[in-house]
Amino acid sequence: MSDQAFVRTEMLPEKEPPASTVGIVGWLRENLFSGWFNSILTVVALGFIYYVLSGLVPWVFQSVWNADSLNECREIMTETWGSTHGHACWGVVNERWLQLLYGFYPDHLYWRVNLALVLTLVALAPVLFAEQSPRQLWYLTAAYPFLMPWLLWGGSIWGPIMVAAGFAIGYLGYRILVPVAGGLVAIIAAFALPIIWWLFLAGGVAGAIDSVIPIGIEAVESRKFGGFMLAVLLGIVAIGCSLPIGIVLALGRQSDLFIVKTLCVGFIEFIRGVPLITLLFVASLLLNLFLPPGTNFDIILRVMIMMTLFAAAYMAEVIRGGLAALPKGQYEGADSLGLNYWQAQRLIIMPQALKISIPGIVSTFIGIFKDTTLVSIIGLFDVIGLSNAIRADTAWNGIYWELFAFIAFLFFIVCFSMSRYSMYLERKLHTGH
Repeated sequence: MSDQAFVRTEMLPEKEPPASTVGIVGWLRENLFSGWFNSILTVVALGFIYYVLSGLVPWVFQSVWNADSLNECREIMTETWGSTHGHACWGVVNERWLQLLYGFYPDHLYWRVNLALVLTLVALAPVLFAEQSPRQLWYLTAAYPFLMPWLLWGGSIWGPIMVAAGFAIGYLGYRILVPVAGGLVAIIAAFALPIIWWLFLAGGVAGAIDSVIPIGIEAVESRKFGGFMLAVLLGIVAIGCSLPIGIVLALGRQSDLFIVKTLCVGFIEFIRGVPLITLLFVASLLLNLFLPPGTNFDIILRVMIMMTLFAAAYMAEVIRGGLAALPKGQYEGADSLGLNYWQAQRLIIMPQALKISIPGIVSTFIGIFKDTTLVSIIGLFDVIGLSNAIRADTAWNGIYWELFAFIAFLFFIVCFSMSRYSMYLERKLHTGH
């Protein structure tokens, strides 16, 4: 009787997976044609996409780029395609794109705006990509808030240096008074000393030094600011300043100190209950009524302050939501380690709250950046205001879609970049919980 093996002693060779489950065919079956209902939706969606692109693609690419007026554009369209329908006139963008980007900024000083933009990206690198950035870039990040206004507005360099000196004075006052008078007095002095310096001493000291050592560049008035440059400037200031102010307001709203909590709640609810355009009108028209006669309070600075406060109120609520989402055990764990309030917030609580709040924070950033277009209502020539001025020109009267498409493209680049970075940051900070 012969022995028979019931267990295979050799492995069968691997077989290729079915062709319908891998590659492009497999992806289509899984994502677009996984059932009869999805197949119908796919066909309808493809038909709609074809309908949109069949009108959009010729409008974009079968267009006129070199023309000095809308009438000339139409003449070229008629000669080339026999009709003006379905063809864009990009001649207005080709002729006015520098004005749309820089406003009325002197053209021989465009290099200063470009340099400020490059410095912005370099200064943001240590903040956005801390692990990949050299530590020396943090010095540029610290100097950027004082260097950028000097590049854009020009004038004496001693003004920004005196502003930076105010922060140094506040820090030194805090370090000196902490061991002598206690933390509360030191914190009050850290805020009071810079304000006294800026209001009463900084201008005189800067003028005296400038009379001896005049170092500066050509000054540019705020009324020459405009275009997409103005939107980026307002967005950077509002975004950069609203986050720390929003953190302080969120902590103040959860504070056990009655006065601090009342002030923070009152500020947040008042700002969130008022439209931004109302605050801009206050900054533009009403604020001068409450200032001493002859006071020259720059309109762009007023708008920056109002937009920052508006964004900070919404940021505070976003961060408060992140704080409320943390389990109570995190606070108890910080207490068990013997950390004081600020140590617990800095090392344990706030990093987790900010991580949870990333989508809301970035949404607020994108919203406030898009809201910069509202300044056209109060007379500032941002990119929307300039488009209205261009369309008022007899040469381009009647053109709409090309200007707005170009403006939308500019805003899309910035907002899409912020959205992609937020997704990158969420993936980077994901811990699997």
